[in-house]
Amino acid sequence: MKFGIVEPYGNKKDLGRYEVTKNDADKFVFKVPSLRNITRTYPYFHDGAVWDLKEAVRIMGTTQLGMELRDDEVDKITTFLDSLTGVILHDALVLPVLPPSTPNTPKPAL
Repeated sequence: MKFGIVEPYGNKKDLGRYEVTKNDADKFVFKVPSLRNITRTYPYFHDGAVWDLKEAVRIMGTTQLGMELRDDEVDKITTFLDSLTGVILHDALVLPVLPPSTPNTPKPAL
C-alpha cells in the first residue's frame, strides 16, 4: 500500500517497491503487515522510526487520511488494536531446522 496518500511521510529517502520495479506508481509503496499483535511488534513503519503506537496512529491519521486525530480517537483506535493481541504459541517462536542446501541442488517444480 502507498504510505503517504494525503500527506507525505517524513522519510522520503526510501522509495519502497519502486527500488525494485522502477515503476513510478510503486513509489512509497510498502508491504503492510498484519495487525495481529501490533501492540507487541514495535518499532513501527518500514523504517522502524516510531516506537510508540499512539504516535504511529497519529502519523497514519495525517498521512493516510489527512486528519489530525483527537486524543480520544487515538485512544479508541489503540484500544481496538490492543484487542487484536493474542497468545503467541511457543512453536511460532522456534526457528525450524531445515536441511542443508547445496549450491547446485535443482529446485523442485511448482
